[in-house]
Amino acid sequence: MTGADSGIGRATAVRLAVQGMDVGITFHTDRRGAEETAQEVRGYGRRASVAAMDLTRLPEAADVVDRLAEELGRIDVLINNAGTGTATPFLELGLAEIREVVDVDMIGPFLCGQRAAHRMIRQGDGGRIVNVTSVHESAPRVGAAPYCAAKGGLGLLTQVMALELAEYGITVNAVAPGEIATPMTGQEDTDVRTEVRPGIPLGRPGDAREVAAVIAFLAGPDASYVTGASWQVDGGMLRMGPMAGSHLDGDSWRRP
Repeated sequence: MTGADSGIGRATAVRLAVQGMDVGITFHTDRRGAEETAQEVRGYGRRASVAAMDLTRLPEAADVVDRLAEELGRIDVLINNAGTGTATPFLELGLAEIREVVDVDMIGPFLCGQRAAHRMIRQGDGGRIVNVTSVHESAPRVGAAPYCAAKGGLGLLTQVMALELAEYGITVNAVAPGEIATPMTGQEDTDVRTEVRPGIPLGRPGDAREVAAVIAFLAGPDASYVTGASWQVDGGMLRMGPMAGSHLDGDSWRRP
C-alpha cells in the first residue's frame, strides 16, 4: 500500500488488517507516521513491513513493491494511494512541478501496478488493484492542472488495466474521494461532523475511514465481480454541477 503514513492510506492499512491482511506500508518522508501505521496494523495481529518510496525517482521506486512482497511472502492486493498536487495557475506552472505531480499521481501507480500484476500472475490465483484517484479524475479544478491531468489519466488507466488483467483473475478499480479531512487538505484530526460545507449535499467533508471502507470492499472477496469501475466517495459533491455554479456570487473561484 503506497502512501500509508497518514490520512486515507493509514485508515486503509488498518481496515485491511481488521479484514485479516498483512500490510506492506510505504512512505515518502514521514517514517514516524509509517511506523505508527505499522504499529496499528500489528495491534490487530497482522504483520506489517515498512519501506521508503519516492515516486519521483522512477522506475527504481517501483522496486519497493517487489521488496515488500518478498518480505511478506506474496502480494494479493495493491493499493495505489500515494499522491501530491499543486495550487499553481496553469500559466505559471514549470516543467519540474508538472513532472513531479504526474510521476507521483499517474506514472508511479502505472509502474507499481505492473510489478504487482506480474507477481499476481505468477502466483496464479488472481488479485486486486485499487487506484485512489479523486473527484478530479472527471471534474476540473482551477490551479490543479497537472493533478487533474494525472488523476484523469489514472482513471482511464484503471479501465485499461481492468480489461487486460481480467483473464488472470485480477480486478482493477478506482476510488475517487472528494474533500476528505486529511493532512493533504490541512484537516488532520478534524471532526468532520463539526465542519460545514454548504456546497456538498451531505454538508460536510468526508472522514478517511469512510474512504478506507470502500477501498477495503474492493480489495476483498465480496467485490470479486467488480472491475473497471470508479467509486466516488464525495458526499454527493459531483452531483451538484450547475446547482453549485448557479449559486456563486463572485469571481473568487478563478484563483486557487
